[in-house]
Amino acid sequence: MSRVDYRGLAALDAVIDHGSFDKAAAALSITQSAVSQRIRMLENSAGELLIIRSQPPSPTEAGQRLIAHYRQVRLLESALDKRPGDADVRPEIAIAVNADSAATWLQEAVTPLMRRGDCLLHIHLDDQDHTLTMLREGRVFGCVTSETAQVPGTTVTPLGVMRYLCVASPAFATRWFPAGMHAQAVQQAPALNFDRKDMLQTRFIAQHTGYTGRYPHHALASSDGFVRFLEGGLGYGMLPIPQCERQMKEGTLVDLAPGEWLDIPLVWHMWDIQTPFTRALSDNLIATARNCLI
Repeated sequence: MSRVDYRGLAALDAVIDHGSFDKAAAALSITQSAVSQRIRMLENSAGELLIIRSQPPSPTEAGQRLIAHYRQVRLLESALDKRPGDADVRPEIAIAVNADSAATWLQEAVTPLMRRGDCLLHIHLDDQDHTLTMLREGRVFGCVTSETAQVPGTTVTPLGVMRYLCVASPAFATRWFPAGMHAQAVQQAPALNFDRKDMLQTRFIAQHTGYTGRYPHHALASSDGFVRFLEGGLGYGMLPIPQCERQMKEGTLVDLAPGEWLDIPLVWHMWDIQTPFTRALSDNLIATARNCLI
């Protein structure tokens, strides 16, 4: 592609962002046929398919690279266009974090930037093992992840360790683990997993009991709801210490394996884009995480 067609890139990004050609047309204030034409011209220039016409549409690998480029350019341009007191030009910054970080230390990190209202922050939640995928695909500016793999064009900064305990309500522990947490008990007791493939729970069970097979479990993808379900005696599960410290002091949750835990190192990946907003966000996030994590 000799010249970058930014009108075509805007159309491609809008289709993927809004999930359809008609919604993209409305967002760009053009017709649906104009959106299709711009994308066809972009594909002709690129010499390959950029979008899969599915429901919803999805980008090809080449299309995702172009979208990532377009979003980086938009972020840089928004910083250039911003003037003091100009409320109409607000850069949009998207980040991806794991739910446990969002439920514990993230709010403190992003509050200064969000409270000023100088930029619009879009926070995507996913497992810490998956957020790096969003960065690779260009969907976010930065991500909190447990992966240390280097992505070209990004900077990696260690944040610290999130320590998890395996907890349950006292009544649940008495019923299902009267002799402690062992392999036979975990094959009977219903766990509460964050999703159907909760690797934290699976790893801890293997680490503590040596059992690596299947075990019964519920699934609840809600960080706050997860704590309430555990307190309600509906299962046992993994919680970061900042999220269960108060409950353990009050006696509504107990540690099923005293003296044992699971440590998950977290790192911050970000594009190498230096604007006042990205620097402020990154600096606040790193400082807050290092203060709260081990």
